[in-house]
Amino acid sequence: MSATLTADERRAVLNQARRAITDHLAGRPLTTPSAEGVFGRRAGVFVSLHRHHALRGCIGHPDGDSPLGAVLGRCAIAAATEDPRFPPVTAAELPSLDIEVSLLTPVEPVADPAQVEVGRHGVIIEQGWHRGLLLPQVATEHGWDRHALLSHACLKAGLPHDAWMRGARILRFEADVFSESATR
Repeated sequence: MSATLTADERRAVLNQARRAITDHLAGRPLTTPSAEGVFGRRAGVFVSLHRHHALRGCIGHPDGDSPLGAVLGRCAIAAATEDPRFPPVTAAELPSLDIEVSLLTPVEPVADPAQVEVGRHGVIIEQGWHRGLLLPQVATEHGWDRHALLSHACLKAGLPHDAWMRGARILRFEADVFSESATR
């Protein structure tokens, strides 16, 4: 993992994510920060929303091909309004949301599934047009071992649970994960 963010940088990122959601729900246009400092950093990013400790939305951009400032707000808004598993977040819910950001390292292929370390690595399973991604914290939260993590990533991709053993491509990454509740 490349250098993690400072406490001030984390607060700035979380504040920007919250501002993007707040402005969107109020009908204001997205304001993109200048691509300087932390917002100029190129990294994959996921924004997860939790309400009363339950997932309320999660959307990201795993490719580190754009500055954080260019993708963070879009991911935050999409997590609040476009995650197909949940209805859109309402303005009334906003004060009770805890925003979590995961900054991803570059994705790398895995030759041997044993190279995936639960709690450290997130995974992507790919086969054909199918693709499933699970963040590193998901396996820990659910108490999964490596086999379960890879199997659930296959299911998320719309593949059979054992596709990772039958030719599906396995990729891994690490993440710097931080949330509003942890920075208060």
